[in-house]
Amino acid sequence: MKKYIYIVSLILLFSSCSEYQKAIKSEDLMVKFDQASKQYEKGKYFKALVLFEQMAPSFRGKPEAEKMFYMFSQSYYKTKQYYLSGYQFESFAAGFPKSDKLEEAAFLGAKSYSMLSPVYSLDQTDTDKAIDKFQSFIDAFPNSIYLPEANTIVKGLREKIEKKAYENAYGYNKISDFKSAIIALDNFIIDYPGTPFKEKALYYKLDSAYQLAINSIPSKMEERLNAAKIAHTNLIKFNSNTEFKQKADEMLERINKDLIQFSK
Repeated sequence: MKKYIYIVSLILLFSSCSEYQKAIKSEDLMVKFDQASKQYEKGKYFKALVLFEQMAPSFRGKPEAEKMFYMFSQSYYKTKQYYLSGYQFESFAAGFPKSDKLEEAAFLGAKSYSMLSPVYSLDQTDTDKAIDKFQSFIDAFPNSIYLPEANTIVKGLREKIEKKAYENAYGYNKISDFKSAIIALDNFIIDYPGTPFKEKALYYKLDSAYQLAINSIPSKMEERLNAAKIAHTNLIKFNSNTEFKQKADEMLERINKDLIQFSK
């Protein structure tokens, strides 16, 4: 009995493979469509893609075009070919504006671009593009069921951009270019007022102002010490229990001690 089942399974397998190969070679679009649909339903997206790519140039206008292009887009997405799925979902949305799959396609198109976003240390062009795509989606579907997920993804993308901007600004502090650090960290705080990196930015602005002040020539020291004191105030005002409090207060003690000489 087991041998019989094995033989039948082999026959069905070779028959299926034969039908797939015939569909690839066939000039009949519906033969390709039927076989591509079968492969898609089985989760064999790479196989389905071979046929979808053959069909796509000649399939627009067909009654089954909407279904085919939706499966085509999904197949790219399922196989993690996100540049292609992003493009294909956008093409689907433009080509079938009345489709009941429009909202899903618009969301998955934006999500495809978000999957291309690199680690924060690299160029963030694709991240910016993904944010723009999600903004367009949110504008078009403000009550979408996908809105919570879209907002979560956008939040993560924006934090990635903010982290890169913060690291760039903080980098001046690391190389002891304290003047540039103060300017860059100031700009960062202005550009990203709600950033999760604000506390760190305020601390390293204080550290930069402090280092610049205590290493200044006498004629510039008082002004710079007072600027560092203001930076300390801004950090504590933002978070009185900051993780940097001990270091910040040690700096303030030195600042006040150095300022005494200018009050005489």
